[in-house]
Amino acid sequence: MTTTRLTSEAGLDTLAELAAQLRVDSIRSSTSAGSGHPTSSMSAADLLAVLVSRHLRYDWDDPHSVANDHLIFSKGHASPLLYSVFKAVGVVSEHELLTGYRRFGQRLQGHPTPVLPWVDVATGSLGQGLPDGVGIALAGRYLERRPYRIWVLCGDSEMAEGSMWESLDRASHYGLSNLIAIVDVNRLGQRGETELGWDLDAYARRADAFGARVLVVDGHDLGAIEQALSTAEDTDGSRPTVILAKTIKGKGFPEVEDRDGWHGKPFPADMADRAIAELGGVRNLVIRGPRPDPAPVAPSPTDPPRSHGVPPRYAVGDKVATRKAYGDALVALGARDSRVVALDGEVSNSTFADEFARAYPERYFEMFIAEQQLAAAATGLAVRGYRAFASTFAAFWTRAHDFLRMGAISGVDLRLVGSHAGVEIGADGPSQMALEDLAMMRAVHGSTVLYPSDGTSTAALVDAMATTGGISYLRTTRGAYPVLYPAGEAFSVGGSKLLRSGADVTLVGAGVTLHACLQAADILVEEGVHANVLDCYSVKPIDTAALTAAADATSGRIVVAEDHHPEGGLGSAVTAALLGTGQSTLAVTHLAVRGLPGSGSGAELLAWAGIDADHIAAAARRLVGDA
Repeated sequence: MTTTRLTSEAGLDTLAELAAQLRVDSIRSSTSAGSGHPTSSMSAADLLAVLVSRHLRYDWDDPHSVANDHLIFSKGHASPLLYSVFKAVGVVSEHELLTGYRRFGQRLQGHPTPVLPWVDVATGSLGQGLPDGVGIALAGRYLERRPYRIWVLCGDSEMAEGSMWESLDRASHYGLSNLIAIVDVNRLGQRGETELGWDLDAYARRADAFGARVLVVDGHDLGAIEQALSTAEDTDGSRPTVILAKTIKGKGFPEVEDRDGWHGKPFPADMADRAIAELGGVRNLVIRGPRPDPAPVAPSPTDPPRSHGVPPRYAVGDKVATRKAYGDALVALGARDSRVVALDGEVSNSTFADEFARAYPERYFEMFIAEQQLAAAATGLAVRGYRAFASTFAAFWTRAHDFLRMGAISGVDLRLVGSHAGVEIGADGPSQMALEDLAMMRAVHGSTVLYPSDGTSTAALVDAMATTGGISYLRTTRGAYPVLYPAGEAFSVGGSKLLRSGADVTLVGAGVTLHACLQAADILVEEGVHANVLDCYSVKPIDTAALTAAADATSGRIVVAEDHHPEGGLGSAVTAALLGTGQSTLAVTHLAVRGLPGSGSGAELLAWAGIDADHIAAAARRLVGDA
C-alpha cells in the first residue's frame, strides 16, 4: 500500500479513486468496530470526494482559522465517512481509524463531537446540523462579514424533521447564501423507505417553497457533482442552496446496494473482504483541497466606555419585573461587550429582549416562533465565539430540549432566558405556564439554573451568565415585585442570600415564592415564630453550605415553596443537597404546584396551588408545632 499525495487539481478519475477509498475505509472502520453505518456512508462518498478535494476551503493544519469553511455532518450516523475523510486529508491515521472508532476512551465516537477539532457541533440526533449551520452562517454574513461557507451534509430521513424546514425558512429570511445543504437522497431509512423515497421533484418543490435555490444532481456522477458544487459556490445571491443528490445506499457493493435491512449494520469480516475487493482494494490517497484566502485582520471592535454600560440600578422597594430587568441588564452588557448577541422567539416585547434589539439591531436575530431554530442559531453563534442570549416564554423551551441536550454534548456556551414562568402568570392558563422548566434545565449536563427574585439580582446574574460556561438558564417572572437588594449587591453562581434569621424554621424560596416566604415570615413573627428566609436564586449549582447552616440553625425544619411541579425543581435540588451532606435530622415540607391549573389572577392561582404566604406560614406552623 503506497501513499499518494494529491492536490485540488486532481482529475475526476483520481476523485473516483478517492471516493472508492472513502467507501473502503468506511467499511473497514465499521467492521473493525463491530458497529456503525457503512451503507449510509457509501451513498455519500462521491459527494464528499468532490467537496473536500475541490470546494471545501479549509486549512487542515489550522482548524481554528477564522477563514475556514465549515463542514457539518447533519446525518451524524455517517461518521465512518467523516472519519475516512479525516484520514484522506491526513489528520487521522489509519491506525486510529481502524482501532479507535467507537472504542471506549477514543475520540472517534459513534457520532461526531467537537472532541475532534475539525467538528463544530455534535450531531447524531437528526435534524440539528442544518439548523446549527444557520447560526454559523448568521455570524459569517452579519457579524464577521467573512466569505467562509457552511457545507452541511443532510440525510433524506431527517428531511421529515420540522427543524430542517425551520432552518431553511430562517436561512431564506436572512438571505444566507453562504449556507449550502447537500441532501443525500438514498431512499432508505432505518426501517425501510423514507417518506418521499426518490421523489426528488417533491423535495425540490418543498425546498423552493421555503426560499432555497435548488440544484438536483446524480449523486454518483462526479462531473455533475462538480458542476453543482461550483454553482453553489456562487454566494452573491440572497438564498441558501439545497443540492438534492440522488444516491444509492451501499453504492459500490452490489450485494447491499439499495437493499433494505442494512442500515446501521457493519459488514461481517468475510463480507467486508468481498466489498473491499469489489471496490478495488485498500488505498492510501492523501488529498488536500483548496486553502482559504488569508483572513484579513479584522479591526478590533471599539466598545463604548464602560460608563455607557453600567448595569441598571433599582431602588429597594420599587416594583420591577425580573423580565424587564433582564432587558435592561442585557443592553448594559451589550454596551460593554461587542461579542454579546441576542435572539428571541417573537415574544421580545414580553421577554424585553426588544430593548437590546433597539439598542443593537445589528446584533439581534429574530427567530420567530421556532424554538428549535432559536436554540440552534444560538449554538451556531456560540461556535463562532459569540455570547448568545436567547429568550422566549419558559414553557416553550420544552420544544427545544433536544437541541439543548446536544448543545451540552457540543460543549457550547448558551445563555437561555425563560419568562412567564409558573402559575403566577395568571389568566393565560396552563398552556403558557412553565411548570417543568427547572427540572428540564437541571437535567442538562453541566447546566447552570438561576431564578432571581428582583431587579438587582437579575441584573447581577445576567452579568454572571456572560462568563459562565456551558448551558445557563435564567428564569424570569411576569409580574413586578419589590426590589429586595440594594444596587451593586453581589450575586455569584452557586450562592444564596439569607434575608431573615430565626431559630424555629427555615423558609426557602426563589423568584416569586421568595416574596411569599418573606410575607409568611412577617405573619409568623407576630405569632412568636422566628424564621430563616433563604433566597436560593442559584438552583443549580445550589448553595449546599448555606442550606446546611440554615437546617442546623432550625433543627432541620424546612419549608420549600416553588412555583413549579414538585418533580425536579427547587425542592428536589434542596433535598438532594441536604441528603448528600448526610443530614439525619430533617423535617421538610415541600410546597409546589401539584394540580392542573386553570385561568385566574396570579394571587388566586398561587393560593390555589398552596404556595402563597398563608400556605407557607401554615406549613411552618405545623413543623414548629410538631417539634
